[in-house]
Amino acid sequence: MGLRFRKSIKIAPGVRLNVGKKSMGLSVGGKGLRYSVNTNGQRRATAGIPGTGIYYIQTL
Repeated sequence: MGLRFRKSIKIAPGVRLNVGKKSMGLSVGGKGLRYSVNTNGQRRATAGIPGTGIYYIQTL
């Protein structure tokens, strides 16, 4: 298991800038639905049920 680094910065309500060791990303959305894109070109949509830990991630 390797050491990981991630810093999440809140830009506005529902908008976060995530800075990691190899890339940066932008996440937009709320508790039930979120869209994310990063500098590596990965795009993801995440849907979940708040408070349960159950969620689904779709790579776009």
